[in-house]
Amino acid sequence: MGDFSIQISSNLVNSLAGDDEKSKKKTKRTRTKLPRDPQRPHTKTNQKQVSDGFETKKGPAATGWPLQPPMFLPVTPPAHSSSAELDAIRSVLQESERVVERLQKQEENMAQEVTQRAKDLRDKEFKLPYQKPLPCVAENEACLACYKEHLKDPLKCAHLVRNFADCARRVRQQVSSAE
Repeated sequence: MGDFSIQISSNLVNSLAGDDEKSKKKTKRTRTKLPRDPQRPHTKTNQKQVSDGFETKKGPAATGWPLQPPMFLPVTPPAHSSSAELDAIRSVLQESERVVERLQKQEENMAQEVTQRAKDLRDKEFKLPYQKPLPCVAENEACLACYKEHLKDPLKCAHLVRNFADCARRVRQQVSSAE
């Protein structure tokens, strides 16, 4: 990690020191009265007062500035913390990769389960119930084949037509007796 420094602008220093004209208008300074020394009644100018950790001069030459200007100090993070931070980041990345893998496996399992359930539902919904075969299919096919074979003389198929009609009659009788 690179070095970096903190810079303090003159506007910030002015606003903190109270030399800003706006702050003079807005805030009113209250001066604390110090007990006068009876032996030195006229020592008002050039006295030093300590307030808020800054030593300032009293009198017409008072500026409110600290005696020592602020210093620009380079701030460098400790070297051992960067490797510790990298190790922490690596461990977090490894853990997140494990979580992603688990989620992917869970997603695959859920997708398979959903696919299987959808297939089961589709099979149940669209599966036709057992249907009875059509009666007299063989007799019907025999009649049709005979008609194709004897286009010019359909009377040759009369006995097949009679078989088909007898079959149809029997099925009707069975259905009506079952009801």
